[in-house]
Amino acid sequence: MTSVEQRKMVQRLKQATAKMSSSERQSFEMMVKRDRDDEELDTLTMTKLRQLYEKYFPKNTKESIEERWSKLTGKPKDGSTQ
Repeated sequence: MTSVEQRKMVQRLKQATAKMSSSERQSFEMMVKRDRDDEELDTLTMTKLRQLYEKYFPKNTKESIEERWSKLTGKPKDGSTQ
């Protein structure tokens, strides 16, 4: 991961600090301090940052979007009528 990606993830996760548990928030604050000092994160910290990012900002797949849309509209996913 590049430093630009790292900085973007940290900035985006700042929006989710209210949702984090106290231990997650504490470790995230340490990551923010290291990012502010322009330090490169080690592999363990980078893994934790990715896990936090994926937890609070999950990547939507086409299937998950279609599933939510079908629940919203009340139509089955395959397009057939009931």
